[in-house]
Amino acid sequence: MASHNESVDTDWLSRILWTADGLVPVITQDVRSGRVLTLAWSNREAMRQTLLTGQAHYWSRSRQKLWHKGEESGHIQKLHSIRMDCDGDAVLFLVEQVGGIACHTGREHCFFLELQSGEWVAVDPILKDPVHIYGQGHNA
Repeated sequence: MASHNESVDTDWLSRILWTADGLVPVITQDVRSGRVLTLAWSNREAMRQTLLTGQAHYWSRSRQKLWHKGEESGHIQKLHSIRMDCDGDAVLFLVEQVGGIACHTGREHCFFLELQSGEWVAVDPILKDPVHIYGQGHNA
């Protein structure tokens, strides 16, 4: 027989409308500023780990593995709230972004490219060179 916690765990996860490959898009927003930091993907295990640890976890589609945000950079995301949209097919993490950098390019957030006259232009500064965050082998 499942414990009460396992039952609750199953109940909240079963309300999410997962894609055919078991993922859901997660928008991550800074709890203080309201700025959108990232869009990433989560599977059931990433959601469980996020709730269990109080820090954002995602599913890396490129690496095909669970990803604890900040595991390499130290720029963890402390969870304040998990929300789901009205259709159940998208999730919102409200977080405190430790270190003020959410993007692997060394910027505050991942949405730094703006369409200007048909060209994508970087409009936000790099706060810390990714080489100083991840080392020489990193491709931003």
